[in-house]
Amino acid sequence: MVCGLAPIESGNIYWNGIPIHSQRESYRQDLCYLGHLNALQESMTVNENLSFSAALGGVAPSPIQTQEVLVRFGVGGRGQQLARHLSQGQKRRVALARLALSQARLWVLDEPFVAMDEAGVTMLADLIAGHLSQGGVAVLTSHQQVDIGSVPAQLLELRA
Repeated sequence: MVCGLAPIESGNIYWNGIPIHSQRESYRQDLCYLGHLNALQESMTVNENLSFSAALGGVAPSPIQTQEVLVRFGVGGRGQQLARHLSQGQKRRVALARLALSQARLWVLDEPFVAMDEAGVTMLADLIAGHLSQGGVAVLTSHQQVDIGSVPAQLLELRA
């Protein structure tokens, strides 16, 4: 519902004091959604995937910025490689690299720590903590407890 992918049964979801359905375009510019699937175009290179997703958010990163992000996410040197030739872990890192190129204030992340090794979990937690410390918002699902800096989390546990 927060991403606009499912209808709201009752009430409203507000962003900046305005219902999201009343500001679809500006809200989408402020939203970066990463689902459980990596949403990479397999026939495009890593660089093309990142450029395309950044353009959807109104951003045009330089090749240097893109390369720095890939290095930071542990997939440096893979920019010209087709996404279909990456391992699952590499695909996940490329998908998550979108966050570092995004200017969106709201990140909605579905299981972002899945298929991540300990170094990857730490790196991603630090990235989220940095986003929060700059006034950003992160809504995420996780089956594991992860320390995300000094910003206090609001935890919602769902049980059947």
